Amino acid sequence: MDRFPNTANVDFHSPLDLSKAAVAVLDAEGRISGWGASAQRLLGHSPEDVLGKPAGRLLTAAPGQRLSALCRTHKPRSTVLDLCCRDGRTLRAAVTFSPLEHLGVAATVVVAAELEVLRGWEAQLAMLQGMTTESTVGLTIFDTDMRVVWGNVSTDLELAGIAQYIGRPAAALFPEGEFISRHHPPDEDQIMEHVMSTGEPIMGMHYRGRAPADPVREHVWSCSYHRLVDARGELLGLFEESLDITDRYRAQERLSLLVRAGKRIGASLDVRRTAAELADVAVPQLADEVLVDLPPAVIEGRQPPTGSAPGHSLLRMHGRTPEEFRTSPISYPPSSPQALSLATSRPVIDDSPPDSPPEALGERGSAASPSCLFVPLLTRDAVLGLATFRRSSNPDPFGPEEQTLAVELAERAAVGIDNARRYTSQHAAALVLQRSLLPQHLPEQSAVDVAYRYLPADSRVGVGGDWFDLIPLSGARVGLTVGDVVGHGVHAAATMGRLRATVRTLALLDLDPAELLTRLDGLVAQDEEPHGNDGLSDEALGVTCLYAIYNPVNGRCTWASAGHPPPIVADASGSVALSSLMPGPPLGLGGLPYENVDLNLSSGSLVAFFTDGVVEDRRTDIDSGIDRLAQVLTWRRCPLEELCDRALSALPPGPQVDDATLLLIRTRRLEADHVADLELPPDPAMVAHARALTERQLETWGLSDLSFNAELVVSELVTNGMRYATGPVMLRLIKDRCLLCEVSDNAHTAPHLRRARRDDEGGRGLFLVAQLSQRWGTRYTASGKTIWAELAFP
Repeated sequence: MDRFPNTANVDFHSPLDLSKAAVAVLDAEGRISGWGASAQRLLGHSPEDVLGKPAGRLLTAAPGQRLSALCRTHKPRSTVLDLCCRDGRTLRAAVTFSPLEHLGVAATVVVAAELEVLRGWEAQLAMLQGMTTESTVGLTIFDTDMRVVWGNVSTDLELAGIAQYIGRPAAALFPEGEFISRHHPPDEDQIMEHVMSTGEPIMGMHYRGRAPADPVREHVWSCSYHRLVDARGELLGLFEESLDITDRYRAQERLSLLVRAGKRIGASLDVRRTAAELADVAVPQLADEVLVDLPPAVIEGRQPPTGSAPGHSLLRMHGRTPEEFRTSPISYPPSSPQALSLATSRPVIDDSPPDSPPEALGERGSAASPSCLFVPLLTRDAVLGLATFRRSSNPDPFGPEEQTLAVELAERAAVGIDNARRYTSQHAAALVLQRSLLPQHLPEQSAVDVAYRYLPADSRVGVGGDWFDLIPLSGARVGLTVGDVVGHGVHAAATMGRLRATVRTLALLDLDPAELLTRLDGLVAQDEEPHGNDGLSDEALGVTCLYAIYNPVNGRCTWASAGHPPPIVADASGSVALSSLMPGPPLGLGGLPYENVDLNLSSGSLVAFFTDGVVEDRRTDIDSGIDRLAQVLTWRRCPLEELCDRALSALPPGPQVDDATLLLIRTRRLEADHVADLELPPDPAMVAHARALTERQLETWGLSDLSFNAELVVSELVTNGMRYATGPVMLRLIKDRCLLCEVSDNAHTAPHLRRARRDDEGGRGLFLVAQLSQRWGTRYTASGKTIWAELAFP
């Protein structure tokens, strides 16, 4: 189907053309001597009706003198007459009288056409004339060999004279130009061949180049190509329409650049990346190079300096990735345009010619740069630095619209840099806070060998709230805890530190794991109440915790969990198991009790305590992560440090979205000859027996120098137990890093240390115990209590 179905109705022949107009012949007396078929079609009169009759009868009026004068003219004359049609209508027509005297015949040829049709044709002709001489649309005709045949005035002006290109190929018009529209073949010859061979027009192709009449400034044209055929349908060539859309194209480019800047600049929360993002967005569309200069304080996340000289002690950003990033110091002389821009907080253009002296160029760099635009990076309360937009290959100066665009980009970059600076500051503070709250080193003890790893989340995510701890307890036991505050930032780190301190305090009360978590849950729930809905409560963050106690005397490990993944255990035989007990609810929720899990571990067993960052990732589920960690624990004979490295190296590559904390222990058992137990009946006479046993046992252990103090402590503790207990009293001596003395009974009364008055008969026993031991305390059991004391080796 034709693209233009009414093309056949478009006819550029004149209505007065003999092939179309009504033609008649008048004799010397003004009678009609000839009447053509076209005249009959125009007026409706047949030849029989008009031949031999005066022509004046065809006029609505009878201006006989005027008609006679037109017939006697010696040269063609044109006029407008009102003619009578056969059906009674009056037709206003344009009529031309042409004498035939030079042929020896006294006759006049009359050519007539409807005046309205003639006026329409004249309008079309005027339109063609305007397109040729006045239109801003360039029109160029090419022959079948794709050589220039003709161009209108607009094309003539762009080419600085069309005559020099007549007969030359199309490629000669703009030798360095290129099509920037990619939805058609980018080569102009291919486009023309396609149009001429298929007849399908190609329209709206964007072409970029430099016109011969303006070789300095780059232009963009919208070009369309149409095939030319004659009346018989034979190919004549094609013509090109070109419209200069440089300003509109650049406006669209500026808009798209701003949209792209809104998506990219400031998305990384990293000062270095934000500077690189500004360059990525602006090059090459706005400038050939973009340089960003910042004070060292801004790069480090601190407040920008105030009161210093403009342009003093800045660092220039280099590189667009962390691996490539580097800085170089730079400063601007007070008279330089850069210093002026910083001092006035306004953009400054420097168009110094290439032969300007170096001092006139300041720190602009290459003297070959024809144009530089300096824009300060401004925030509400400070000048962060300077952005330099430099052009080298593009000689066009920065226009007003481009300056406005550069200021807009600099404002976006300044906001992004300031946000990144603030984030860097807060992240550094949170990291320092978190590291200060985590254990700097774990205390020495004999129950377990320990290794740990803490891998913070990727810096873009922020500092998390993971924690771990190892707490020496009475009786050579050790408390092990690992927890996770969901969330990131300073508040998560502060919450982590507060909870870690609380767990340590409760652990030193010798509470069993379930009881410790119950009390911790109550404290967390109580702390949430004053916060309301401010989003800063522990509930808003979410807290999980696991606490375990390992006893090296009997190899028993007791643990409880508040929403935390249970530990993975690899026993001495190498088999790996995960507890099937479901963890209790996270801290602060309440409602469900916490339960203890008891495990009997042989010496050399491996236990892994971890947070979900070790086993869970966006790309893998937690079960796969647990299987991966369990597989690492099968290498149980490896050193703990190596096992930690293996576990973390097995994490999926890429940014870590959550903190990863791993605490590995290898259990030990105290040798049987390092523990001495004695059951004493509730008889005061047994106190002497306890002292004697203590003396003999210390002699066996080679600790006779400690006998006096140890006997006194044992005597006081046993005496205190027999005074209040109703059943037997158990005495246990343990040789560890110090001498441990424990006395257990079935009473639940708590001993209190007090200062006895002079007339008191009792109350001095625990005071003596406290003076002779380095630590002492009480822990409660299901059957009573245990009072313990630790005596340092001499």
